[in-house]
Amino acid sequence: MSYLSIDIAEQPHALNRLLNEERANITLIAQQIRERQPRYVVLAARGSSDNAARYSQYLFGTRNHLSAALATPSIFTLYQQPPDLKDALVVAISQSGQSPDIVSVIAEGRRQGALTVALTNDSDSPLALAAEHTVYLHAGPEKSIAATKTYTTSLTALAMLCAAIAQDDDAFEQLTHVPAWIEQIVRDGDHTIRAAERYAYIDYCVVASRGYNYATAYEVALKLKEMAYIIADPYSSADFQHGPIALVEHGFPVIAILPDGALQPELVTFFNNLRERGADIVLIASQNESFAQTPLLIPSGIPEWLSPIVAVVQGQLFALGVTLAKRFDPDSPRGLRKVTLTK
Repeated sequence: MSYLSIDIAEQPHALNRLLNEERANITLIAQQIRERQPRYVVLAARGSSDNAARYSQYLFGTRNHLSAALATPSIFTLYQQPPDLKDALVVAISQSGQSPDIVSVIAEGRRQGALTVALTNDSDSPLALAAEHTVYLHAGPEKSIAATKTYTTSLTALAMLCAAIAQDDDAFEQLTHVPAWIEQIVRDGDHTIRAAERYAYIDYCVVASRGYNYATAYEVALKLKEMAYIIADPYSSADFQHGPIALVEHGFPVIAILPDGALQPELVTFFNNLRERGADIVLIASQNESFAQTPLLIPSGIPEWLSPIVAVVQGQLFALGVTLAKRFDPDSPRGLRKVTLTK
């Protein structure tokens, strides 16, 4: 069994640790945030953590009515012209907490008097030391280069933070079900890996969704790129219709993420349209649809705001299956290291 398989299987346990051990700390941080009343949120991250930040843009907006923007770390480091962070909540997400450009955003935010929060799997990292507050991910050692459990714990920590800011106990109750939903997917993981064998031939694809799962499209595409060396482009379904839809012809591979919730009718229409154009659709959803060649099911009844934490696990397993079918080593992606230091 590969390290990646072990890390994927470990996710329900990691999430339970996070939910049980970090809620009190997150509640205290949320109280500080409410007292400071930030006007907006600035998010600093790279790689998979950047995709977690995309997810939190929807969380902060819908659950806390806060506009959230992705930081541009090179403005802080290479150009040395940091923006005014007055009245901001500055949040940095990094599994290692080592990258200098992410640390620089937090350090500058704190220098300007902004409230700063770090989410990291290393509580002694430079990022944790630079931030005023730290949320520890409790993921345990992640041996695979490709991030899996540090990604889902990052999503869950962000969901916990937004629920705590809103003082929403019902949201926390919903969060307690996430590990069991993921456990269902992990138990049937061999089915997804076998289903992925059919796609050993692909060299390119599109990964599409919208809303909360826009982040999932980005993360699944990243996994396909870094492990299976597939040119995988993530898209919002809305953006895809503004030009890129012209790419679709017979056999064009599309990984479709279809959550239950407000976007479901629109996405069903969109994916049906792609199927009519000849797309070969891998569907991550709670139920099969007529347009799907390869359905990869997730449990039903998941609130849309939590669906990215669960849906991405099917994407991880699919990427693992394609990687193995292509006879690549999922634990040793070429040219990659576990910790990337960018400036």
